[in-house]
This record gives sequence, structure tokens and C-alpha cells, in this order.
Amino acid sequence: MRKETYLKIWFHDFRGIWMHELRQIFSDWGVMLIFFVAGLIYPLLYNVIYLNGVLNDTPIAVVDDADCSVSRRYIRELDATREVSVEYRCTNMAEAEKLMQERKVKGIVMFPADFEDKLARMETATLSVYCDMSSFLYYKNALMATNHVMLDEIGHIQIERYAAAGFSGEEAAQLVQAVPYEENNPYNSAFSYSFFLISAILFLIIQQTMFYGMSLLVGTLREQNRSFASLPDKLSGIGIGRSVLGRGAAYWLVYMGISIYIAFIVPAIFGLPQRGAFGDMMVLLLFFVTDCVFFSMTWSTMVTRRETVFVLFLFMSPICLFLTGTSWPETAFPTFWRIFSYIFPSTFGCQAFINLNAAGGDLSSIQSQLGAMTIQTVVYYFLASAAIFAENRVLKISRARHQAPSSAQSL
Repeated sequence: MRKETYLKIWFHDFRGIWMHELRQIFSDWGVMLIFFVAGLIYPLLYNVIYLNGVLNDTPIAVVDDADCSVSRRYIRELDATREVSVEYRCTNMAEAEKLMQERKVKGIVMFPADFEDKLARMETATLSVYCDMSSFLYYKNALMATNHVMLDEIGHIQIERYAAAGFSGEEAAQLVQAVPYEENNPYNSAFSYSFFLISAILFLIIQQTMFYGMSLLVGTLREQNRSFASLPDKLSGIGIGRSVLGRGAAYWLVYMGISIYIAFIVPAIFGLPQRGAFGDMMVLLLFFVTDCVFFSMTWSTMVTRRETVFVLFLFMSPICLFLTGTSWPETAFPTFWRIFSYIFPSTFGCQAFINLNAAGGDLSSIQSQLGAMTIQTVVYYFLASAAIFAENRVLKISRARHQAPSSAQSL
């Protein structure tokens, strides 16, 4: 009987806390703006910005001071690449720089006068590439096209040198490439900037908007001399566990809907890869959203003012994106930053999302990420419980101090 009564009280309190937190969310226009406007509009905005993730035939100028057979062949092959188009052949760098200033070209490739001489002496010959950095895509295209042609030219030069040493054409080709290989990039064959970046940004938006919205609500309550740990007095047995789970269930319900929109609808609108199975994606969202709820609940307790959220937004978002390992390999992180990245659910959530949605993996391919998010969820649950416990203790001591003088006056 006691057990039935306790469970009945527990679920009654849980429901009351859940409804109380939902009312708090939907009564604060700032929180509504972050959750439903930022959470729904940001994914569309980022996709529109990076809509042209693949840029073809970027116009460039060439300055060929070498004027040799190798440089001319290099220029022809450079013009034949998908990435760039040789629009101008300039006599000097001043002419090429003027074209770049006039925005007629987005890059310059310059062959020095000693280019052929160094090759003849079997020395390392160099060429220079200058790019318009107003867009990362200009730099990427110019550098990729130059590197691809350079690798092909190295093979030609090596074959010519072996042929001059007396080897036949077939023997020289085997010496240059003893083991034939073929380049195969199945997940992003066009090297689209949006494909690898947007996948990380989408899941990062879930974490960041939830954290900022929850922090905004906590900061607002504290500015009004209220507390996130203050719950309705009508509830009979408010415990730490049901308080944390009740509050978390409100955010979990809201963000499961937003996450489904971000993970399924937005990629479909913009034609992003969707190779993951629906069931696997739902499992990932379940783990990730739950992790983000307790992560946000823990760190939001440190926010004391409403405007602090906007400072955190500008400061933390680029760091979290970098720590996902999409723009820089995680293996190249210094030890401090690798350990620091384990604080954020986005570090593991973004990696898992890319493995499922872009690479077409299954749950077995993201086991390590799911395990890490499970550990984070447990740790942040206890930290959130400790934060609510500490807040209630502070409130209790504060009320006791304010009541003591009034009791003395009544005596």
C-alpha cells in the first residue's frame, strides 16, 4: 500500500513539475524565440548560405614566366579540371593582380622563370598560387585543382626521367606506380563544402538552442528573485529525482519534435545525404536529445543574468563546431582540447550523425558515440540533481535568515 501510494505521489509530482516547466517555457517570449524561431529557422538559414557547396569553373589568371613545355601542359590540364577555368594569361603579376582587384578572377597561378631549369637539374621546382579569400570555396577550388594537376605532372616527369635513363615506357610506368590504385570518395565525391559542414551544424543547433533557451529562462527567473528550483507548493512530495526528470521531460518533448524536423525534413528540403535508416536515426536522436537536456540543465544553473546567454552564444558556438572534428581531425587535437571536447554532447552526436546520415552506417558504427553519450547523460543527471539540491539549500538558508528578524520583532 505504501509502495502504491509513493508511486502515485511520484507520478503526480512528476506530472505537475512537467506541466509547470512547460508553462514557464511557453510564457517566456525570449525562450520561445530561441526554441521555435532559432531552432526552426537556423537550419534553413545555414543551408541557404551554403547552398552552392560545390563551385565549378572558378575563373583564374595564369602568369607563365617559365614559358616551357611543362608549364604549358600544366596550364592545359589545369584548365581542364572541374574546379577552375583559366580565363586570362597574363604577362606579369601586376596585370594579374589588377584583374583580381577588379574581381574578374578569383585566383592567380604563377610559374617562376627558373621552373624548367630546376626540373632539368632534377631539383624541386615550385609554383605559386594566390587566392581571393572573400570565399573559402575560391581557395578550395584553386588549391585542389593545382594539387591534382601537380600530382599528375609528377608522374609524367618521373616517367620522362626513367625513359631518359633507358627504361621502356611500361617499365617506367611500373616504377612510378608499382601498385595501381584508384581514388574513390563515395560519401562526398564532389568535395562539397556544405555536405561535411552542414551535417555537423544541424546537430550543433539542437544542443546550442536548447542550452541558450534553458539558460535564458534560468537567468530571467533569477533576475526576478525567483529560482529554477522553486516548484509549486501544491505538490506533496517534491524530490530531487522527480524535479530533474519532470523539468527534463518538458524540454525533451519540445526538442524531440524540433530534432526530427532538423534531422529528417531539413536534409530532404536541400537534398543533403540521407543514407541512415529511420529507426537508427530515431535511436540516435533519443540518446542525443536526452544527453542535451541534462547537459543544458547542469550548465544553465551557472547563468545569473539573462543577457549572459548572448555572450555565450558568440563565444561557445564556434568552439563547439571545431571540437566536433569536422573541420580539423580529432586525432590532431592537443590533449587538452581532446579532453575538453568530451564535455559537449555535440562532439559525439555530430560524429554519429555524419556516420549514419552521410556515410550510411548503422548502429554498430556509432556504438562508441552512443556509449559516450550514455556516460554523459548519467553524469549530467547527477550534476543537475546536485545543482537543484544546492539551489534549494541556498533558498532555505536565505528564507530562514529573512524570517529570523521578523520573528524577533513579533516577540
